[in-house]
Amino acid sequence: MRIVIAGAGDIGFHLARLLVSENQDIVLIDINKDVLDYAESHLDVSTINGDASSPQILESAEISQCGMFLAVTTQEHTNIVSCILAKEMGAIQTIARVANEEFLQDKHKQKFCSLGIDKIISPLRLAVNEISRLLEQCEVTDIFEFDEGRLSLAGISLDDDSDIKDKTIEKVLAMDESVAFNPIAILRGNKTIIPRKYTRLRRNDHLYFLTEGDQLTQLLERTGKTHIKVENIMILGGSALSIVAAKELEEHYSITIIEQDKFRCKFLTQELNNALIIHGDTGNFELLKEEGIENMDVFLALTDNSETNILTSLMADELGVYKTIALVDNTYYTRISQNIGVDTMINMKIIAANNIFRFIRKGTVEAITSLHGVDAEVIEYIINKESKLTKKPIRKLNFPNAMVVGAVIRGDAVIIPDGDTVFELQDKIIVLALPRAIQKLERIFGDD
Repeated sequence: MRIVIAGAGDIGFHLARLLVSENQDIVLIDINKDVLDYAESHLDVSTINGDASSPQILESAEISQCGMFLAVTTQEHTNIVSCILAKEMGAIQTIARVANEEFLQDKHKQKFCSLGIDKIISPLRLAVNEISRLLEQCEVTDIFEFDEGRLSLAGISLDDDSDIKDKTIEKVLAMDESVAFNPIAILRGNKTIIPRKYTRLRRNDHLYFLTEGDQLTQLLERTGKTHIKVENIMILGGSALSIVAAKELEEHYSITIIEQDKFRCKFLTQELNNALIIHGDTGNFELLKEEGIENMDVFLALTDNSETNILTSLMADELGVYKTIALVDNTYYTRISQNIGVDTMINMKIIAANNIFRFIRKGTVEAITSLHGVDAEVIEYIINKESKLTKKPIRKLNFPNAMVVGAVIRGDAVIIPDGDTVFELQDKIIVLALPRAIQKLERIFGDD
């Protein structure tokens, strides 16, 4: 499929990298020649230097042959206009990145759809949604839900006090057989490991597992993770993300925001109802202590400076704050988050790119997500028709070694499968796969 991406910045580049690995025909458009040169030297893509909202530029991208047009530049106006033009010129599907929260309301979504924009996405809104999920289950560093929460995918770090440190996966699974779960990945340093029964867990490992949503809290307790009720949250910085997050959270939690710009503080007081706004240097550790960081349950470092966010989160962790979340721009920081002591790092651009990627992969693929730092994808397939997948147990399906079947959703039931499990029609299959296994999986499930 020919996919045209307007915007070769972080979101566009990340999307192109994901799509090129699937042998898609990718064209990148950007007004910045330098970012195009970088993309061309690192990826097998075609590039066009110019404004994506220009009909002439879209024609040169052969937009009439385009199966998907993705407008992800930093300019909202350009994204909207280029999507409308692309649809009129023959693009089958269009997606626009927006910043205005108003556009996400259902009444406005319908208007955009009538203009030819099939989907709009807001990196800011997606990041706030992720923060909200993490606050609901503070013991985990990552959490994703499948099938409206029926199945949960969670990540935990193993510290010195962990009850499962130094145990094999086989022994961990036998600790409490009343709770069904399936470990699907271990991040050890920068290495991704698919756990087998004799794999031994180590200190500082980051373990990902699947379990039924209503059993997650019980399972976390079995692994030594204490559930706490979040009450007090400190937000560092008065960024756009901070404002939207605070609006979402201030009705449920006690919010304190530290912002160093006096005029921004005034704006925050006008926008928010219940949050305490403090004017001060966001990089001043002593100020954070004076304002009670040690009494906080959660510290959200959401300034526009990644290094400030990381350093202050590390300090918050040192002072005993239960949960730290840092906003970062650099994808490398996201990969090393579990190794340096910050509970969770979020990158709005990667979150947005993964969300768009899930939309692109619709079909037999119901959902897809990437885990922070893990060189693998979690993919949800659906069995649409009778095939060899429904006639043989898993152990005879010739799945690649670089993947694991994590769970099966069958109607209202969640099944943690073993080698004798046989798939049925309409089953939803959640797998974790390393990059080298994905194409083979696509063929196996594509032929179902």
